[in-house]
Amino acid sequence: MVDRDVGVDAGATTGAATATDSFISHRNLLFTVAYEMLGSAADAEDVLQETWLRWSGVEHATVRDPRAFLVRITTRQSLTRLRTLRRRKESYVGPWLPEPLLTAPDVAEDVELADSVSMAMLLVLETLAPTERAVFVLRDVFELDYDEIAQAVGKTPPAVRQIAHRARAHVAARRPRETVSPSQTRDALAAFQQAVETGDLTRLLDMIAPDVVLLTDGGGVVRAAVEPVVGVADVTEVLARLSGALLQPTLVNGHPALIIRRDGRIDTIVALRLDAGLITGLYAVRNPEKLSRMDRETAMGR
Repeated sequence: MVDRDVGVDAGATTGAATATDSFISHRNLLFTVAYEMLGSAADAEDVLQETWLRWSGVEHATVRDPRAFLVRITTRQSLTRLRTLRRRKESYVGPWLPEPLLTAPDVAEDVELADSVSMAMLLVLETLAPTERAVFVLRDVFELDYDEIAQAVGKTPPAVRQIAHRARAHVAARRPRETVSPSQTRDALAAFQQAVETGDLTRLLDMIAPDVVLLTDGGGVVRAAVEPVVGVADVTEVLARLSGALLQPTLVNGHPALIIRRDGRIDTIVALRLDAGLITGLYAVRNPEKLSRMDRETAMGR
């Protein structure tokens, strides 16, 4: 039946509406899959646009499981983009850190999800090959079955099982040794904030591990250390330069973090890694391209 007022097939309109509803209902899942594979919110959004374009061209009446179909498209698009990003990272100036993602309190309360999107975990995932990363994310984070994953990555289920086992062992050897509760991170972050703001860095000596590592990501655009800063003495020397800066607590990648603003804009995002109650890692993102999304989001909230 044709709606003569607009000249559009009503059945096609209904189908398009259903397709749109399916995409919207699974959008958060698809974004998280893409973000965990890429470590970039901007690239994850681009992947979602590609996913939508491909999804809108599908004969939806033949799709038995829209969620699985959409995850498959998103995974394949993410794999393609991940291989391109890897080539770019080879020429990246200084340490590469994931794009900080502003997260809601409910994400922090979901300890497993918060752990999967943490800076520390995303850096561990960077050490996996693209297909290993996809399999690990889909299996260990989102608990998809092996048949679904096999279709998404173009492998057989037995091969996916082997890849999952290998990726899981690789991640287990490199991930934080214990799950840290949001309250533990908040306490450490509050003490860190007070020490930096007051310039009394002696407060940090009992909190920082001897082999603490500071990574600063400026992307060659702004001032940042081009090599990891290692050890209490060198790390505190760098932190001393922040003395007097105003730090604003927030939730980034599922964990408490700090925003440093200059001239009303975000200058740096600082996240921590805790192991056995000590700060073992500090991640400072300064690359303006990686901060623009969060700058807009926090500006809207002010």
